[in-house]
Amino acid sequence: MVDIPNDLKYTEEHEWARVDDDWVEIGVTDYAQDALGEIVFVELPGEGDDITIGDTFGGIESTKSVSDLYAPISGEIIEINEALLESPEIINEDPYGSGWIVRVKPYDSSELETLLDSESYSDFIENQAEE
Repeated sequence: MVDIPNDLKYTEEHEWARVDDDWVEIGVTDYAQDALGEIVFVELPGEGDDITIGDTFGGIESTKSVSDLYAPISGEIIEINEALLESPEIINEDPYGSGWIVRVKPYDSSELETLLDSESYSDFIENQAEE
């Protein structure tokens, strides 16, 4: 069964967002890392870069495919997970913990209201599997 923590927000592109007081941590879901297979490379943005909700901000390459990463919120990249540059498989091992990808200072935190909660995301992936 796919792990979908209740304390996160989700996108239909299979990114998650963890809200902190001053920033939002972003990663890919357990469902996404499982579908991708063994992750071998992660393309990260630079610290200080701006991202816009819905736009591509990086990519993940696995033994199966290459996938874009889509911003769940607009903001400034304040930190990247540099450990992924040397060990991208961390995303497979711990997608909701040490496999986080970037931390963003949001421009408009109300954008978080457009994201899915855990129940809605679970329903979304169930419906995808049926198609």
